[in-house]
Amino acid sequence: MAEIHELSAVELRDALRSGELSSRQSTGHFLERIAAENKHLGAFITVTAEQALLDAAAADESHARAARDGTGLALLHGMPVAFKDLTDVAGVVTTHGSAALDYKPALADGALVAALKGAGVVSLGKTQVPEFGLTAYSENLIAPPSRNPFALSRSSGGSSGGSAAAVAAGLVPFAPGSDGGGSVRIPAAACGLVGLKPGRGLVPAGESSGDPAGLVASGPLARSAADAALLLDALVPGAGTGESAAPAPGYHELAAQDPPGVRIGVSLESPWQTVFPFTPDAEALHALAEGIRRLEAAGHETAEASIRYDNRYPAAFTTAWTAGVGGARIAPQREALLTPLTRTFRRRAQQRGPAKLAESLAFLRQFQRDTIAQYAAWDLMLMPSLAQTPRPVGWFTGAAHGDGYWPASEWAGDADGDYRKQCEYAPWSSMVNVCGLPAISIPVHWTGGATGAGLPMGVQLVGPMGSEALLLQVAAQLGF
Repeated sequence: MAEIHELSAVELRDALRSGELSSRQSTGHFLERIAAENKHLGAFITVTAEQALLDAAAADESHARAARDGTGLALLHGMPVAFKDLTDVAGVVTTHGSAALDYKPALADGALVAALKGAGVVSLGKTQVPEFGLTAYSENLIAPPSRNPFALSRSSGGSSGGSAAAVAAGLVPFAPGSDGGGSVRIPAAACGLVGLKPGRGLVPAGESSGDPAGLVASGPLARSAADAALLLDALVPGAGTGESAAPAPGYHELAAQDPPGVRIGVSLESPWQTVFPFTPDAEALHALAEGIRRLEAAGHETAEASIRYDNRYPAAFTTAWTAGVGGARIAPQREALLTPLTRTFRRRAQQRGPAKLAESLAFLRQFQRDTIAQYAAWDLMLMPSLAQTPRPVGWFTGAAHGDGYWPASEWAGDADGDYRKQCEYAPWSSMVNVCGLPAISIPVHWTGGATGAGLPMGVQLVGPMGSEALLLQVAAQLGF
């Protein structure tokens, strides 16, 4: 058998269910890899090794009981995962990537964690995030930055950057992420993974007052479409059972089926370009060309799509995106511990007031209707996942490079410059969240060309509501 971490998530799931591997063997192997690799990667903020081994032992006991009694096993029986440190795991501190909070262990599991624990997973710990999940890079003031496994000088993206780095480096077989402006798709593209943002409402989000526009959706980060589909089955209530609104069969079975031929609109237009004009890197255009080549070879039709976005979008999105941090409970004496970007956008959010937020939300609802109407001329929309190659660690913040993390005094105070760089880096992400549509990032290109060396680059496919299975099918059809 291959090394445990070299198995796909589907192969590992099958080995755990058959008894070929025990949960303790699998969990111990991944914990050893984390201990060896995380000091270089910065993927984990907290490793819960002791609890993970206890949970693995309990999983093995349930396996023995199921074999004895003839009962079934949970969908993801014994599968190791990690949760980004914006999500509560009972008994573990949730840092939100911030030095400004008073840390206390969470009293209960968040909705996503509860769903996956119910599906049988074993949590290995909490992964690195930017402060409050606000940025397209996973660097903060409390722990070393999350680095790209393919080039440690580069960022793994954000905000699910620690989770993406962990999956790409074989520290976990797959991981859930959350995506409010690209936070699954950006790190997936940076780390050479398949990253799926489901459509609004498909995966239960739990209660939240910090997302008034309904931007955030939880979805899988995985090394293949099949692995992503398996994790999605555990996230969607009733998937594969015919219950709820989810399809039966489940996403994993559907992803293995050939998709129908589809018409795909290709666009480089972005709602950010009037405020932040940008030119895609050559490597982004190479990825797009490779995506088109693969799609056409698979029998799909592609053509340029003429899409127009309202130039009021940047201000309205920024208002909605930062509303949560404006209302976060932070003691006044601790606000100096926030990163420059968080502190700046928190102050502006507090100054805007509820009327401005309501106005922005109304605009975004109209933007959603207008954009979906334009996309409806096509079965899917195609664009690069990122406009630039994965950025160097510290590039957005101006912080000096190093092996550790940096105090606030070493971060540049240019919040607007930081934000502009992010919007130019990932200009095709956030509008998908505003529209509530599903989208997938697929790693079709490497900067090293045929040598396989270099950095990954991806393309993004955006589909209409309910097209998650189609997106996974197309990704699998392209060889991912």
